[in-house]
Amino acid sequence: MLGATSAIAQAAARIWAERGATLLLVGRDEAKLAAVADDLRTRGGAVELLVQDLNGGHEAVVAHLGAPDVVLLAQGILGDARERDSDPDCAELVLRTNLVAPARLLTLLAPRLPVGACIAALSSVAGDRGRAKVGVYGASKAGLDSLLSALRQRMQGSGVRVLTLKPGFVDTPMTAGLAHNALFASPAEVGRGIVRAVDARRDGVVYLPWWWRFVMLAIKALPERVFKRLSF
Repeated sequence: MLGATSAIAQAAARIWAERGATLLLVGRDEAKLAAVADDLRTRGGAVELLVQDLNGGHEAVVAHLGAPDVVLLAQGILGDARERDSDPDCAELVLRTNLVAPARLLTLLAPRLPVGACIAALSSVAGDRGRAKVGVYGASKAGLDSLLSALRQRMQGSGVRVLTLKPGFVDTPMTAGLAHNALFASPAEVGRGIVRAVDARRDGVVYLPWWWRFVMLAIKALPERVFKRLSF
């Protein structure tokens, strides 16, 4: 699990731990990783930790992963809304964390995965159409969507599946500063959706919850002259 302290990653990991799975947790915060590991062990999982900032050290991460059945890539940051689209350094960090680093990691990892393995990568509905409120973040997720689509095509016939997971609003620490509404899902709900998609051997794009697919179809269908006047 890459980015294992993510609330969504933890929710999926709890389900796998209760099944007795062996889990490798990768993240940069050793204390948080240890807390997550303790929780998963109490649920029946066998857990190993690798403390690593996923913006680098990708060769070491890939070597440590070995031949996993499932790789859940949950690395990502939203960035400070006050700076993300006005401060170039902040914008660069969001793009590096959400797109450049995952691209490098997946380029190294995908050819080494065994037949039957699954890459499940967390993207976002924000990547479906650029919006002023999440400009750089949405761009990073749009780039990740394209990368995963290309990887899915490239891995066709290899026996390796590539899942693009596209949650909408999720009630996590990353969204704590946003006004919550009825569109927000819980991490547990999204985690269950991830596990269901992996269990069903899906190979494509999965919206979480499912109805976001239709919300985003409507948003993408809006004419540009109308869309650019909206403020959501």
